[in-house]
Amino acid sequence: MGEYLNRELGFTCLGVRLTGHATRPKDMVRSRWTDWTASVEDGYNLLCGAVDHVYLVGLSMGGALSLLMSTKLDVKAIVTMSAPYELPSEHPAWQIKLLSYFRAYMPKTREAPGTGWFDLEAFKGHVSYPLNPIRSAAELEVMLGKMRTALSKVTVPVYMIHSKDDTYVVPENMERIYAGLVNTSDKTKVYVTGSGHVVTRDAARHQVFELARDFIRRIDET
Repeated sequence: MGEYLNRELGFTCLGVRLTGHATRPKDMVRSRWTDWTASVEDGYNLLCGAVDHVYLVGLSMGGALSLLMSTKLDVKAIVTMSAPYELPSEHPAWQIKLLSYFRAYMPKTREAPGTGWFDLEAFKGHVSYPLNPIRSAAELEVMLGKMRTALSKVTVPVYMIHSKDDTYVVPENMERIYAGLVNTSDKTKVYVTGSGHVVTRDAARHQVFELARDFIRRIDET
């Protein structure tokens, strides 16, 4: 997506690697939600030295982080994709944390790998951790609570994309985030179909790229 936006708009794009990601699951277990916000802030500071304006564009937890950090950083607008409002579990963070002392990981889904993907060739090239660290779920629960509190403080334009076919973070999450954005006059929610949770890699990715491009272009021209 960054390569696409660079090619189409000439933007400088930075893919922020959040602490604990893209290494090994044990590193994720040691990460805390404040490490993830610090990763966003580090990426923001890197970009500020090279660009006039910064846009936060995030998938899944990255979308939630984008919303939260927009209230702490000077950004021009936000694009969220497949962002969660809350975890499906009804257990509070302290209970999830307690469970993590007895069980380190849980399966991402009970279904076969690739279930929910529409572009199975794209899934073959998709790299991710095979398991979800339970301690990280507790940290995510805390971070999402911070995000929900921050929604009313978001004042920059927000563009939200979600697949109607997402069974991992169900579409209701976007509706609830949208309802919480009470102090921005420019908020848009768009549904795509024919894609699972990872809309930036699945079959609807080109539509998602174009939607984000058109939004950023509109905001950049104002």
